[in-house]
Amino acid sequence: MQKVDLPIKRRYRDVVPQLTERHGYPNVMAVPKVEKIVVNMGLGEAKDDSKVLEKASKELATITLQRPVITKAKKSVSNFKLRAGMPIGLKVTLRGERMWAFLDKLINVTLPRVRDFRGISANAFDGRGNYSLGLREQLVFPEISFDQVDATRGMDITIVTSATNDEEARSLLELLGMPFRK
Repeated sequence: MQKVDLPIKRRYRDVVPQLTERHGYPNVMAVPKVEKIVVNMGLGEAKDDSKVLEKASKELATITLQRPVITKAKKSVSNFKLRAGMPIGLKVTLRGERMWAFLDKLINVTLPRVRDFRGISANAFDGRGNYSLGLREQLVFPEISFDQVDATRGMDITIVTSATNDEEARSLLELLGMPFRK
């Protein structure tokens, strides 16, 4: 992917002095940054129908511009008719330019398209500065056409930052434009 100076990357450069002032970092390298974004799609129905995995893989690749990796069950669970090694999901890890492009699209295009959107929860941090959010359907992404979708599938999006605590990560994401609920 070619290098493009995205508005969100320029915004990050403007955010660095604000974060340094707010949290008192000793130098620019101590300021937290977004390291990666992991998009995960659980597909429990894939154990019965292998075509589900193919369709979901195409949709996730269209959304993230990167080919997803198939995740497999680690343990056998008899109640779910699941054996170890069966494919049960897809995941994509985005870094660099693709990560910034996806984050820009998520903040400015996708989240506002969510039905009855009033902001995202500010409580979904994990204690180490990483933020997770779930989307109920893939149709909120502009690349996905309603006509080509056979079933709605949700996904989990985790934004991994280099922040040491939740307060620093919340400040970083807030200044980048993440629409937290007031």
